[in-house]
Amino acid sequence: MKVTYLRIFVLGAMLSLVWPGVPRAQESAKQDIKDAGRDTKSAAKHTGKAVKKTAKKATHKSARKVQKGASKVEQKTEPQP
Repeated sequence: MKVTYLRIFVLGAMLSLVWPGVPRAQESAKQDIKDAGRDTKSAAKHTGKAVKKTAKKATHKSARKVQKGASKVEQKTEPQP
């Protein structure tokens, strides 16, 4: 008799531990996908901002170099007094 109650108790304890975990696993997978989407969005934003900053920096630097080159050409083409 005691063995039967013990088996029922152990079986009930195992089911109580396993059963609530099943819906959590499904919600966890759904939440993982949502989190991955948010992380991807954040990474894309950061990458876009970095690209914008680098492109702006490169454009300004090349504009300064062009201006410097133009002034050198202008100095060379001026008539000598």
